[in-house]
This record gives sequence, C-alpha cells and structure tokens, in this order.
Amino acid sequence: MPKSLLSNIEFPQDLRKLSLDQLPELAKELRDFIIEIVATKEGHLGASLGVVELTVALHYVFNTPEDLLVWDVGHQAYVHKILTGRRAQFHTNRRLGGISGFPKRDESIYDTFGVGHSSTSISAALGMALAAQMDGNLTRQHIAVVGDASIASGMAFEALNHAGVTNTNLLVILNDNAIGIDPSIGALKKYLTEVTLEHHSKAGNIFEALNFNYTGPIDGHDIDVLIKELKRLKSVEGPKLLHIITKKGKGLKQAEENQVTYHAPGKFNAVTGELLPKSLEKTPPKFQEVFGKTLVSLATQNKNIFGITPAMPTGSSMKLMMDVFPERAIDVGIAEQHAVTLAAGLATQGKIVFCNIYSTFLQRGYDQLIHDVCLQNLKVIFCLDRAGLVGEDGATHHGIFDYSFLRCIPNLILFAPRNEIELRNILFTAQQGLQHPIAIRYPRGKGQILDWELPFKAIEMGTGVTLKEGSDIAVLSIGTISTNVEEAIKLCKNPEQVGHFDLRFVKPIDEQLLHTIFQNYSSIITLEDGVRMGGFGSAISEFATQHRYKNSVEIMGIPDIFPEHGTIEQLQEITGISVQAIIKKINSFQ
Repeated sequence: MPKSLLSNIEFPQDLRKLSLDQLPELAKELRDFIIEIVATKEGHLGASLGVVELTVALHYVFNTPEDLLVWDVGHQAYVHKILTGRRAQFHTNRRLGGISGFPKRDESIYDTFGVGHSSTSISAALGMALAAQMDGNLTRQHIAVVGDASIASGMAFEALNHAGVTNTNLLVILNDNAIGIDPSIGALKKYLTEVTLEHHSKAGNIFEALNFNYTGPIDGHDIDVLIKELKRLKSVEGPKLLHIITKKGKGLKQAEENQVTYHAPGKFNAVTGELLPKSLEKTPPKFQEVFGKTLVSLATQNKNIFGITPAMPTGSSMKLMMDVFPERAIDVGIAEQHAVTLAAGLATQGKIVFCNIYSTFLQRGYDQLIHDVCLQNLKVIFCLDRAGLVGEDGATHHGIFDYSFLRCIPNLILFAPRNEIELRNILFTAQQGLQHPIAIRYPRGKGQILDWELPFKAIEMGTGVTLKEGSDIAVLSIGTISTNVEEAIKLCKNPEQVGHFDLRFVKPIDEQLLHTIFQNYSSIITLEDGVRMGGFGSAISEFATQHRYKNSVEIMGIPDIFPEHGTIEQLQEITGISVQAIIKKINSFQ
C-alpha cells in the first residue's frame, strides 16, 4: 500500500518538494485527517475544511516562517498546524497539555500572532510589515487571512484605512464564505454576496477606494488558480487584497449543508458525517437555553424589549427571540463596541435592551460600557455569557476578568446567579425597571435543575441569601461555583462548623448580611470563578477593612495567570477552585 503524501510532510519545506499535480491529493488527505480526529476529539471543523486548498497554497508559495502568515480568529488554522510540525500532536488539540485550538506564538515559530478574538489579523500583519520596512527588509511577505464576517468589524476597517496610505508589503486574503459562526450580516455582507465568480463587474470598488490593489474573486478551492495568483501577487508592490470564494465545511456533505452546527459539531461519525445521537435522558438545560426561552417569554409580554448580540445568535440562544420577534432581536455582526452603544441609544428612547455578549468579548467594548452606558446611567441589561472558565477554547475565551473590570465602574449593578431559576428571575426583575444598568454573568453549559420554569419572582437588588448556617467558618460564594462549595462542605471534616452564603450581587454588596457574617464567624473564605485580584473576594476584604473587622479572610479564585485549555474540572483543579481545593482550605481552619 503506497504511503500517503501527508505522512511525508512535517514542515512546509517538505510540502514544497511536491509537484503541483500532487497537491489536490494532499488536500484530500488533509480533509480526511481532520475529519477523523475532530469526529472523536471534538473541536472546530467547518472553518478548517474550508481553507484546506488555501493553506496548502500559502505554505507552498511563501517561504514560511521567514514570510509571516497571520490567521484571523484561528478557527481555520488546523491545516496550518498540521503542516507546521504538529501533525503527530494534533490528536491533543484543545486537551490539557496538548496543542492549542488557536495559533499561539510560544507553540510554534510558524504561529506569528496569537489569536482567538476576530478582526486582529490585518492590524498585526500591518505592524509586522511596517517593522520590515523600517528595517530595510523589502523582500519579506506579510499575509493576513481574514473572513468576510471578521472584515466587517470596526477594527478591521481601521486597519484597512491605515494600510491603504502605506506602501507596505502587505497581502490581505479575504476568505469569503458568507458565514462566521452564524451567517454573516450587514451591508458589506450584502455587497460581497452580490460578488460571485460569475458576476463581479463592480467587485473591486470598495477595496480599491481604500487604495488596495484588488484581485478576485477567485475559486478558493482551485489550487492551481490560487498558486498562480499568489505567485503573481508576490511581485506586486504596496497593499493588496485577494478575494477568494470558499465553502465552509468543504468535503463533508453535512458540514457544507449545515454550516452553523458543524462549526464545532461535537462528536460525529467520521465516515457518514452524522452527529452521534444524544442521550434521551432528560437533563438540566444550558444557561444559554434558560436565557433564550426566558427572553422570548418576557418579550411576548413586553413590546419594549429588544435583544442585541454581536454575531452569536445561536451560541447565546438569542436566535430564539430572532425567530419569534425578528424586528426586535438584532445581530450586529462582529462589532461589540457598536452593540454596546446601539443598546445605549435604544435605552435613551425607553426601550428595555438585553445586550448578550460573551464575557471575553465585552472586553472589546469596555470604553463604550463606561462612557456610553454607565456614565449616562442608561438602564441596559448586559447578559454576559461564557463567564468564568470555559474549558477547551482556552486563554483567549475564559471569562475570568469581568468581576474585576466591572466592579470598579460607577452606576453598574453586578449579579451572578447560582442556578437556572436565579437567572430566570433576575431577567424578569431587570425588565420590570432598574435604577442603573446591570451586568448578569453566567457560565457556558448545563445547570443543575430540571424543573426551572417556575413562576417568576422578583429579586431585591443588593441582597444575598443564606444557604447553610454554621458556627465558626463562613464560605461566601458568588455564581454557579456555589455548587463546588456545597459539595466541599458535605465532605469536609466538620460540616456543622461551616456556613455557606450566596452574595448574588458583587455590586451593590449586601452589607447587612456581611455585618451578620463577620459578627458571627471567626473565619471567612470567599470563592469566585474569576481572577482574585480586584474581584468578589477583594470586595469582601475591602468591606472588612472599611469596618475594621479583624476576622481572617481567605480569598479563593483564579491566580494571576492566563489559564490554558482543558476541561472545566481540570482547570478548576489547576487554578485552586475545585471541590478538593475547597475541602483542603476549609479543613485548614478546623
């Protein structure tokens, strides 16, 4: 049996030894390799299948790593990783101690820029190109690969605007497949949709207006055409943009036909492509499902409710409201800054706005949150999905900074539900009317409660709850990490000594409850699934200092590190907030 082409390729220099007519077969082997591993190990699928030919062509034509290749987001970088020395380790993708699911500078010299959030590639590649120009290196190539959803982001436009007035050796490749994670939206998407391989008489106008040498569109799955065009562009001076048309999920029928589901499909049959059947056993809902269903219920009763998401309608479950009330549920695309200020604008007109942004992505709209919402005390309801440790997506996606960067903003209420019922009730409470904007943060994945759709109950602002009385040690938790506390108390040496309190609000904090706790418990332990510095535990410590309490206060949370990728359980153990870590801490006081 002849040896596969892929088995002989460790690095791009091996790839360049192949003849042009061997490359289509290599592309097929790469697709099969990715499908076989992702089918059982999980990960992002459709994006990488769509850029197989492009990735092969880029490493074939350009002299990587001397020429610098920058990927946007990184969902599509699996082929790149396989061709740059990580084929043997690819089965460890997104696993603890294994390779990252995204390009990462300290993982490989071929990963020129670490990515995870979108629309950064053009800025980064332009910076590299300007540095080369300054150093007198006029031959090095700089290539940014960006999708049609990512290029519509404000940051990408800022970079294009700057690059157009330089004479740098920069090539932007627009990988146009009409979809990011969900279908792309907006005027630019409409413009690109009208540009096809058969109809592109006005294709170059928008990019040529920004002073880019525009080429395309061309078929992104035709290796011969790609290589010919890339070789030509190497000799073209100044900023260039190559527009290619690709199909996300190319090579797997189901992934081509259902691109949203197969972006990251979970486990599936590598031969048939069918998703593996899920258990028929009834399980608790995902927090995202609780949000989506509750929002539809509230919006049915209240015509002033609007929903906003920056390009995550399916992941956040905003899609449920979009299907029922399309005129009141808005996907703004990859534009977090715009999402926040759009919500502010709606709020000035008396609308009740639920702005759903993943915690890690709200960081991109921080200035707008402060200046356009909180400074004006506009009552926007921020729903921060994927808060805390998120697992295999790793450092770029963990939502561990929100307690710290939100707590310091005047006028902002900060709430974390410990379960699905609390989430449902705070959504209900918020739409009834608030004195200030609110941020509600909750994790990715399933909760603990099957019967959660109970009658609504309003939550009093700034109030915590007593979950268990004790005698000597008080554990104060915030959010869903309370589950770990409950389990730890059951397993500690003397459970009767330990009280457990869910503060619920980091701001305003329940001072009345805290005075009772500090007056009745000698030792205080705080627990949060966010960074220790400046977060929930810091708020408790500040309270103790302000009121001159002498109790022992121990803060448990994420240490001063960027946690990597792994399962939630593994990462909780590493960061010291696991059940066992809590038991150890409690026992140290007994």
